[in-house]
Amino acid sequence: MNIESGIVADTAEFDLPTEDTRRARRRRRIIIAVGLVVVTLLLAYFLFGRGGQKPTAPAVNIPRVTVIVPGRQPVANIISATGNLAARREMPVGVVGEGGMVTQVLVEPGDWVAAGQTLAVIERSVQVQQANSLAASISVARADAALAQAELDRARQLVERGFISKADIDRRTATRDAANARVAVAQAQLGEQRARIGRLDIRAPAAGLVLTRAVEPGQVVNPSNGALFRLAKGGEMELLARLPEADLTRLTVGVPAEVTPVGTSLNFHGQIWQLSPVIDPQTRQGVARIALGFDKALRPGGFAATRIMGGSVDAPLLPQSAVMGDAKGNYVYVVGTDDKVVRRDISIGDVSDTGVSIVKGLNGSERVVLSAGAFLNPGDKVVPELQAAR
Repeated sequence: MNIESGIVADTAEFDLPTEDTRRARRRRRIIIAVGLVVVTLLLAYFLFGRGGQKPTAPAVNIPRVTVIVPGRQPVANIISATGNLAARREMPVGVVGEGGMVTQVLVEPGDWVAAGQTLAVIERSVQVQQANSLAASISVARADAALAQAELDRARQLVERGFISKADIDRRTATRDAANARVAVAQAQLGEQRARIGRLDIRAPAAGLVLTRAVEPGQVVNPSNGALFRLAKGGEMELLARLPEADLTRLTVGVPAEVTPVGTSLNFHGQIWQLSPVIDPQTRQGVARIALGFDKALRPGGFAATRIMGGSVDAPLLPQSAVMGDAKGNYVYVVGTDDKVVRRDISIGDVSDTGVSIVKGLNGSERVVLSAGAFLNPGDKVVPELQAAR
């Protein structure tokens, strides 16, 4: 009895699942499996897209840029240079006589003078007295000559009467001729002295503009002092433009040029009147001398820039917006056949309102980025939109 009751108790403690319980467990498993299948299908839908296609990478926004094919056209060949202004014909004026103390200076820098005009006067009291002495000696010589002539005339009258011999007539004739010669010598000496006095005046050798003055009243001067004044003959000026050897060979006398003094916006028109026959072996440069008319803004010794019109050449012409520069020099961006941006180094020529001429680096058939180059980098992919060249 006890044994049976113990067995029953143990069996009750470990009851086997009933049929309902087993059906409920199967339903839960089916629901979980269906849920897993649905979740898997949803994941597959979002991951691989509709129709089972793989997702594509997001589209890249390729920039559109405007390009231009410049071609080639006649462009003025402008040669730029710098140099110093100078008098075209500078005339140094100094003491030509014996010199002395300066009593007057009659001109100032910037004055116009005529040929032969007195610039300064040197004290001449001693020379004037010497001239007066020579003038008096002429009077003495003339008196002696007159006396000799009178004696000769009287002797000729006496020789006819036989009181004087022919030899006396010859001696008196010689005396008369010597007296006349002394008159001529005295006159020559007086002329020489007056010429010396005239040379005490410092005069302008030709008409022109006074550039500098290096003498003051009271100063003692002589030929060793050098130039006391400097004049620009006719007021004509020039620019000594320094040019590379290659540019110099392309120029000829008569080529027009435009000169702008530093610090001004004034433009002066001139032309080349002389080309240097010698090239500096150190700098490999020569000098083109550009003739200019007188103007107060053109001061000898000043610095100026020039643009020389050296004919015309066929070259690409680009808008200024297409040309960029950095420490390496000027460059443009060119779009290649693969629509990728390529840097192209260039050399520019004349820059004007019509554009920038390219003398080196382009042949005119390239697709050049017109603007927005600062936002691009070499190798960037772009969509080029062609704009017609002007």
